[in-house]
Amino acid sequence: MTTEKVHCLIIGSGPAGYTAAIYAARAGLNPVLYQGIEPGGQLMLTTEVENFPGYPQGIMGPQMMQDLQAQAKRFGTDIRIGLATKVDFSATPHKVIIDDSHEITADSVIIATGASAKWLGLDSEKKLQGRGVSSCAVCDGFFYKNQEVVIVGAGDSAAEEASYLAKICSKVHMLVRKDEMRASVIMQNRVKNLPNIQIHWNTEVEEVLGEEEVTGVRIRNNKTQALTELNASGFFVAIGHQPNTHIFKGFLDMDEQGYILTKPGSAHTNIPGVFACGDVQDKNYRQAITAAGSGCMAALDAERYLAAREVALSHA
Repeated sequence: MTTEKVHCLIIGSGPAGYTAAIYAARAGLNPVLYQGIEPGGQLMLTTEVENFPGYPQGIMGPQMMQDLQAQAKRFGTDIRIGLATKVDFSATPHKVIIDDSHEITADSVIIATGASAKWLGLDSEKKLQGRGVSSCAVCDGFFYKNQEVVIVGAGDSAAEEASYLAKICSKVHMLVRKDEMRASVIMQNRVKNLPNIQIHWNTEVEEVLGEEEVTGVRIRNNKTQALTELNASGFFVAIGHQPNTHIFKGFLDMDEQGYILTKPGSAHTNIPGVFACGDVQDKNYRQAITAAGSGCMAALDAERYLAAREVALSHA
């Protein structure tokens, strides 16, 4: 196994990782960034982004990620293809294994591995991702103004996103797998009281319809097995996200869902010199702009940590 020593290691790309890289590089930390299994993160699955400041005409998600990557490279970030497969944060410097074959020891580590949306697993769903299939109503709901849409889910997030869509769309079909919702009572009441939301109980998705874009959804009633087709131009999946944190378990404090816990108002984790930013530690907002902001925080926290560490070592 090859070995390497770096000053600042960034694990993961996307708005959080690339922004951390921009700030870390400009601060002279000589960051090395590994892009991970999904270079660019979830925005690579998004078509047009209209709510990121500075793009009055909007920008395609993949293009935004290319721009952020180019900006990080401009300031000297060493951007590499590779996946972190194991870590050891029990001692300083921290150890990270890349692709089970390359060991890096790092004075500081910024984790920006994100969270992956949970999908239904349908071939038709995968085929139409970014062409009517979305996991973020706040991101993409505007494109379906005054149109019919379908949302799948029964928790608080699904209820919140259905309520958001109801303000924009002419009709929202909400598909609930059982005869009850998991959402809190207040969120259930909000959904039930909106006249343009129709809840379909005991319902699962058979197929998302359409060739080049979503045109409808075929659903099945679990009790009667009856099949029905709904007209819709948008299909939103709101069954949760899975933070990409499994390799950090046993070292970093996490909540019950696996999101990394950071100290309030900072990117600091429970391990000195290890920082977390973006969706890997944010289950509430999950927006490109908030991820980028937390990436900035992580880089600034890492810069201050390393500066204080050097002072301490010089007096040792």
